[in-house]
Amino acid sequence: MIINPIKTLRNAYILRSNPISPVLWASTVTQLPLLSTLNTKDLKKLKKLTTLFLYEKTFTGVKGFKFDDEKRLIIAVQACLLILHMDMSYYDGWVEVVVYPDTFVVYRNVTDNFGLVHDTSSALSGEAWSKGPVILAWTDVERESFAIQQGHNVIIHEFSHKLDMLNGRANGMPPLHPSMHRQEWTDSLSHAYDQLLNNIENYQHTTINEYAATNPAEFFAVSSEYFFTAPSVLKECCPDVFKQLKLFYEKY
Repeated sequence: MIINPIKTLRNAYILRSNPISPVLWASTVTQLPLLSTLNTKDLKKLKKLTTLFLYEKTFTGVKGFKFDDEKRLIIAVQACLLILHMDMSYYDGWVEVVVYPDTFVVYRNVTDNFGLVHDTSSALSGEAWSKGPVILAWTDVERESFAIQQGHNVIIHEFSHKLDMLNGRANGMPPLHPSMHRQEWTDSLSHAYDQLLNNIENYQHTTINEYAATNPAEFFAVSSEYFFTAPSVLKECCPDVFKQLKLFYEKY
């Protein structure tokens, strides 16, 4: 890794001048079960990343949602859990986290196979835009932060999309570490994705959420949710995917 001395000095200044309240940090770490397995060294690094995240990102509440320091921290610390063994550059290129109090509705124009355009609407709990904000519904954040929901964590899901988009678009292929092999990643995730599609088409039981079959980007995001919230489930049903995510997130 090439060390940028100017960035190092800048980060040191940010960490020194924008400390997280020790009381708030301790309270939040205690309340969030996703952090329960982290050792002292990991928690120290996570705190640094979270401090930088809080400084660099803007938090905007809409439809009456009001932020406070605890809510910002709950989102930031889980977002930084994904990059615990990476660095803040993985979240470069965008600045805003937008939060609704509850599920929000998105309206889009969709063109069908005959070239006809239809107006559609979808109720969402989260969304990530390339070069734009991460959008979250607080009801889902709150429910999935304070108790592990197997295979469900909207923060993990949407921020994994942000990692995926670093290569230009969300397609299930985030920038891999130099020690990883692109073909192994592609083969592992593609095989598991195709198997999931086959199970759904043949009305067979699926271990992971069927939403993962939407497209390769959603498969990566849903697999990431399982990796952090129910690793044993992912390891049992998709061992090769688990292995690749273990290498990518450098966890376990």
